[in-house]
Amino acid sequence: MIKKPSHHIFALGFILVIATLQVESQPEAVSELLFDPAPTDKQGRFTNYQADLSHGSLAVRVPFFLRRFGTIFRSDTGAPEQVANDGRFLRSNTTIPTATWIGHATLLVQMDGVNFLTDPIWSQTPSPVPLIGPSRWVDPGLALEDLPAIDFVVISHNHYDHLDLPTLRKLATLNPETVFFVPQGNGKLLRDNGIDQVEELNWGDTANYKGTTVHCLPTQHWSKRSLTDTRKALWSSWAITGTERRFYFAGDTGYFDGFKEIGAKLGPFDLAAVPVGAYEPSAMMKVSHMNPEEAVQAALDVQANSAVAMHFGTFDLSDEPLSEPPLRFKAAAKETTLGATNSWVLDIGETREF
Repeated sequence: MIKKPSHHIFALGFILVIATLQVESQPEAVSELLFDPAPTDKQGRFTNYQADLSHGSLAVRVPFFLRRFGTIFRSDTGAPEQVANDGRFLRSNTTIPTATWIGHATLLVQMDGVNFLTDPIWSQTPSPVPLIGPSRWVDPGLALEDLPAIDFVVISHNHYDHLDLPTLRKLATLNPETVFFVPQGNGKLLRDNGIDQVEELNWGDTANYKGTTVHCLPTQHWSKRSLTDTRKALWSSWAITGTERRFYFAGDTGYFDGFKEIGAKLGPFDLAAVPVGAYEPSAMMKVSHMNPEEAVQAALDVQANSAVAMHFGTFDLSDEPLSEPPLRFKAAAKETTLGATNSWVLDIGETREF
């Protein structure tokens, strides 16, 4: 004889169903770790959390751009030093977490068994018109051919000194398996240039790669490559998190409260790469670039154990003296928990363990 379930069994089953639903709904609790997608304006163009950002009056901007034409007459006194690096150690390294400064915002990072590049640029002039573009003061710290196999690339935005198509095409040729992570709206540009391994992410999106997680995160900047495409493509910062190390790449950005949010939700980071240059004239640069003191504060906000300075001394992009950004960065960091030891100013080509 088949015994019918009792009311107690039905009650127990109901409790188990509710418990199961609660367990299955728990992932919603981690929604606090996510970030809102980038806002857009009425024309559908991307904006910052603080929507209205001024880049200075014409009286500030016009003389600034005229000064850029005089790059060839500017002294390279104070430009970063360069150390020899043939890449031999980097090509054989599979276990030691390292960061190597190639120059500008380009870093080769090795961690958790993967090799990746940030905003790679090996070109001599980042400009749609190279003859009148800013000069490169120091050659790249490592030849493209001497790199280890690159698993992926993260690109912060489409300005020519950060999204360098000649370099990206060469990287894709050297290793067709390399994945290029770009902010939303930048994929077509790469695909139109023969680069097919492209992943587009919005703020808050993540992608998994060989045991690491790639996070597309907010930043405060803008985008433009032509006269008609202002803010049609997104800009971002990036975090790469693994089981052994956590790395943050601020990209190109002004100082904003989003750094605190990133630190609270994804920190602490073992190493943060923060831009310290291109801050003068302040009336034009402040909203989209950090000065060295702001860069130190950003590193503290994201809860970085160590911070490496970047985005200075490689190209003639602004008015401050070439030697000033790293000196101010070290001075500001000395008075914080970063101190002298955990505030890095690397030579171009230098590799350091983290």
